[in-house]
Amino acid sequence: MTAAVFDPTPCVLGEGALWHPDSQSLIWFDILGRRMFQRGQSGAARQFQFDQYVSAAGRVTPDSVILASQNALNLLDLRTGAHEVLVPLDAENPLTRSNDGRADPQGGFWIGTMGIAAEQGAGAIWRYYKGELRRLFHGIRIPNSICFAPDGGHAYFSDTALSIIHKVRLDPQGWPMGEPEVFADLRAEGLNPDGSVVDAEGALWCAQWGAGRVARYDTNGKFTDAVAFPAVQISCPAFGGAGLTTLFATSAAEGMAQPGEQDGAVFVAEGVGKGQEEHIVLL
Repeated sequence: MTAAVFDPTPCVLGEGALWHPDSQSLIWFDILGRRMFQRGQSGAARQFQFDQYVSAAGRVTPDSVILASQNALNLLDLRTGAHEVLVPLDAENPLTRSNDGRADPQGGFWIGTMGIAAEQGAGAIWRYYKGELRRLFHGIRIPNSICFAPDGGHAYFSDTALSIIHKVRLDPQGWPMGEPEVFADLRAEGLNPDGSVVDAEGALWCAQWGAGRVARYDTNGKFTDAVAFPAVQISCPAFGGAGLTTLFATSAAEGMAQPGEQDGAVFVAEGVGKGQEEHIVLL
């Protein structure tokens, strides 16, 4: 499988890939650059500049998204760039920022927070649902891999620092039930799970920081395949395009002494699988 560059704009920390079906465009972020991008499959990307770190989004209406910033969840108008705070997010702690996030099938929005310097145990995973924000899990260093089974029965998440992807059951309203269990243990292989997405068949596709790939795991957590990309620090995948058969992947140049020409770009691979449409967040 040959991957190509979708957008060459270099990101220090590219993240938060999201296919927006209403506008037929990809949304992604440069967290450390405090920028959000939006681009269709042709033409130039739009850039939205913010005064705080921004990291993830979820669909709300055809013209608006929920936007995770350093200390709040916001409603962003994609037409004008205007945004307003919906709810503070760990706002009393100036040492944290948002990270990975995604909407669940029940209409909730899950978002991870972490220490700006990735301090041990400073992070957490939260869920916003119909105006209520709850902390679900705490003591996490680098929250990632937030994604969901197509039927809404399970959620997945990881602490990149531990190299384990977890799985937890959800109730009919989308709240976790019971304790998380190990879905995929990547420690023996030395792999670092970053952003993930679940396809239409329920398989999980995980961007693996430092390995230059997005790896596929079946519903039992067994590795089945991987797509290689021409950047070392691949950070977040998303399925999109016509028929949701295009796999996009963000990357990062953060911490690299000599980044390559394509480190920090967004990539695309065709025909590797079929995704599920991103869910709508209920405010």
